[in-house]
Amino acid sequence: MKKLLIILAAVLAALILAVGGYVGYVIAAYHRIGDAALTPEGTGSRPLETGETYRMVSWNIGFGAYESDYGFFMDGGKQSRAWSPTRLRENMMKIAETLAAEDADLYLIQEVDTDATRTYHTDEREYLISSMIPQDYMSVYAPNYDSPYLLVPPYQPHGASKSGIMTFSRFELSSARRVELPVESGFMKLIDLDRCYSKSRLPVEGRRELVLYNFHLSAYTSDGRIAATQLEMMISDMKGEYERGNWCIAGGDFNKDLIGGENVFGVTDDRYNWAQPLPEGIFKGTGIRLIAPFDENDPVPSCRNADSAYHEGQYVITVDGFMVSENVEVTSSAVINTGFAYSDHNPVRMEFVLTGMKR
Repeated sequence: MKKLLIILAAVLAALILAVGGYVGYVIAAYHRIGDAALTPEGTGSRPLETGETYRMVSWNIGFGAYESDYGFFMDGGKQSRAWSPTRLRENMMKIAETLAAEDADLYLIQEVDTDATRTYHTDEREYLISSMIPQDYMSVYAPNYDSPYLLVPPYQPHGASKSGIMTFSRFELSSARRVELPVESGFMKLIDLDRCYSKSRLPVEGRRELVLYNFHLSAYTSDGRIAATQLEMMISDMKGEYERGNWCIAGGDFNKDLIGGENVFGVTDDRYNWAQPLPEGIFKGTGIRLIAPFDENDPVPSCRNADSAYHEGQYVITVDGFMVSENVEVTSSAVINTGFAYSDHNPVRMEFVLTGMKR
């Protein structure tokens, strides 16, 4: 009996040591990337012009894993990685084909992995670049987060993740920066990881610039308020650029309910309250406004809750959209209905004109 107790005590001590060592590793490995200059790539040289109509597409591609039969463990599903390297490659090719078919002038793409356990260390930028560069786009990539190895779920750990946001432009990208956003403190920072937005400058005739923002705001937070704080910071940045006489456009994943999804799409589930409405008055006095893609005659959501494979009655919502300054005239906006075939998000599209209006 005494020998058994000694063995059990030794096993318990080893477990405590292993858990303590892992917790120490995660805490020590956690870091924030910080603000940084980014290097645009490609050969685009044309400036934008006022009075012309341009098309923009924004899409959170769900790190290429969220096919229609995919359910993510953080959303109530079971999967933590892409189904297989082969299926990941095939899905990324379909994503690239879908983007190229839109023939947009500007693309804002989120959740692009470069080296992650969940995507078998595939650099997903290559699929997007190979589709866009033959059409003479410039591109810039901003790392969003660089996560240590996470041992959840225990049956198939999510692992380590390097993932970011990518911008493509048919026009000159003269410079770009990664701007760090605030995140929650304590344990939740390990779940929600790092966050940023990219800020690219595109020359416009007459010495001014279009300042283009690409973002993916926080999702897995304790109360949802941090995403509102992140949004306020970005709006303040846009306001400053607009007051300097520039045009400002932002696009991406707000992780906020942009149109009151439960009323529009007729799906209600109290378990999924992560996408709260935008704070009332958040745009007041800023010269910035929200463009939430919505067709009242044919409402299409931009996001599904990936608690299981996509099915009728699943919780759906619109969290993807745009923000523009008052000197940008928006002529149309829409959600592109892919049936969530390649991601848990549908792409969103906007057509716009840079006007000569000044504040």
